[in-house]
Amino acid sequence: MELTTRGRYAVMAMADLARQSAGQPGGGEPVALAAIAERQKLSLAYLEQLYARLRRAGIVVSARGRSGGYTLGRPASEISIADILTAVEEETRMTRCSGDGDAGCLGETRCITHGLWQALGAHIAQFFTSVTLQDVIDGGPHALGGQAHIGQTEAESERFAAE
Repeated sequence: MELTTRGRYAVMAMADLARQSAGQPGGGEPVALAAIAERQKLSLAYLEQLYARLRRAGIVVSARGRSGGYTLGRPASEISIADILTAVEEETRMTRCSGDGDAGCLGETRCITHGLWQALGAHIAQFFTSVTLQDVIDGGPHALGGQAHIGQTEAESERFAAE
């Protein structure tokens, strides 16, 4: 699975905003999109489109005026990566199939590996739901103490991390 630039840029820009606002809604002054675009080397016009979607989803709040910009709509610890991806309409589907019905990958039938890719997609969705924006600005999934290894017990994660 490969996220499109839409998903990657949205997460990068949100992590930048969260870091600038200390992870708190309304934390500090609003951050200008131009500053985020410059720091992250992203297109300002593209960020404006993404932030319009994030604003409609309530993930960010906009402030108009001379010192306008954006602040977090809620604490970074309450914004999952899945929330961000959903807001910008990023899909994490692993199969070629459209919809959740009985539609097939190969016309009328499903491909032989359909179940594998569908299960992987479910794990990725669960992972994105379990990782918050605060986790990202604190150092990423490796800072989660093994939670990145979905389906493992805590002891298995500790053993894996020790190896």
